[in-house]
Amino acid sequence: MDILQNILFFIVAIAILVTIHEFGHYWVAKQLGIKILKFSVGFGKPLWSTRLGSDDTEFAIGAIPLGGYVKMLDEREGPVPMDLRDRAFNNKPVLHRIAVVAAGPIFNFLFAIVAYWLMFVLGVTGVKPLIGEVKQDTPAYTAGIEQGHEILAVDGERTPTWSAFVQKCINKIVDEEPLTVLVKDSVGAEQTLKMDLSSIQVDDLSKGNLLEQLGFSPKRFPLPAVIEKVLPDSPAEKAGLMPKDKILSADGQLIVNWTEWVSYVQKRPNQTIETEVFRDENKITLQLVPAPTKQGEKTIGRIGAIAKAKPLDKSYLGKEQFSPINALQQGVKKTWEMSTLTLKLMGKMIMGEASVKNLSGPISIAQYAGQSANMGLTAFLSFLAIVSVSLGVLNLLPIPILDGGHLLYYLVELIIGKPVSESVQLVGQNIGVLLLVAMMSIAFYNDIMRLFS
Repeated sequence: MDILQNILFFIVAIAILVTIHEFGHYWVAKQLGIKILKFSVGFGKPLWSTRLGSDDTEFAIGAIPLGGYVKMLDEREGPVPMDLRDRAFNNKPVLHRIAVVAAGPIFNFLFAIVAYWLMFVLGVTGVKPLIGEVKQDTPAYTAGIEQGHEILAVDGERTPTWSAFVQKCINKIVDEEPLTVLVKDSVGAEQTLKMDLSSIQVDDLSKGNLLEQLGFSPKRFPLPAVIEKVLPDSPAEKAGLMPKDKILSADGQLIVNWTEWVSYVQKRPNQTIETEVFRDENKITLQLVPAPTKQGEKTIGRIGAIAKAKPLDKSYLGKEQFSPINALQQGVKKTWEMSTLTLKLMGKMIMGEASVKNLSGPISIAQYAGQSANMGLTAFLSFLAIVSVSLGVLNLLPIPILDGGHLLYYLVELIIGKPVSESVQLVGQNIGVLLLVAMMSIAFYNDIMRLFS
């Protein structure tokens, strides 16, 4: 069911973003008088099509939901009647062609702004960035961050949730700049601290344990050691654990809450744990063997059981929310930040300063789509915005066959006063195909390796 859900929301996300991108090309072309022959979301054999408008434009949904295209009248693709020559794309002024090609990525950025705007108007709720344990000889410890601190702001911008704080951290790590944080202690006193992030590399971000690398953990809100769900074919199921079981002890050691239980299990991969549970007014002893699981560079134990959740006290929750006008400003700012961050990461990969392992392919994107949809509307909007920004940036790269490649040809045409020769464009197209295939192959390989790890 998880796989089907991931695929479903992946298709929904791609359909929305491709439609937005291609509509940008379509709308600007229509405004400039270019005849549109076909508007397709998806490639391959049409699953559905119809014809609309005075130009009898075909609108279609293709069988392969991995892209789309707008086919315009063009003398380079077939004969054009004399009375329609002025409506052919290739006969339009170069500035008109630039506008049509640039419109797709621009609409992706506009969509991201709208998605972020709606997200900030609705409000993003999350746990406040409250500090738990701080480890010695780490960036956080050296900066003076202590257990019980609450992170109020980074560089003067408030961070009411962990997600807001983490995003600011990522930007600073990529920019190789120190992190200036405003913290509040348990008695309400505030102070500004500066954290040196030079020990954290861009590639470290892919490990998924940023807070651990900074040197602290979030404040824990202990749950009772009661099992809500046991995953199928898991060590917990094999040992005989059941929903509603309360963990009493492990190897004779008293277990007070779920955090203690998780910590005990994680330290014992492949080791037998004599587990005492309370079930139906009876005490039962089970033999449990946690499965080894890679977490970054460490191997931890996991049993495949989920705790019985309880509502978190509202005093521990923060919310990123703005008025409609301020939310629009934040949407523009967030879109700009994500665009520049994407470009910087690409630049570091090209220069060899960051690993190509940071590239994600369709499998990872599908997983993120399903996970974000499960988390609610604001999380899914954030996912759509991030992918839309990525599509916009990717399409503006000066790679032949992408929008950016065509824009490069048209800029050359503006400078030299005549179109780039077809032979040069053909060579560029072949190079562009090779680059894209290489990029997609690396991303797909990364997806497969993540699945197996």
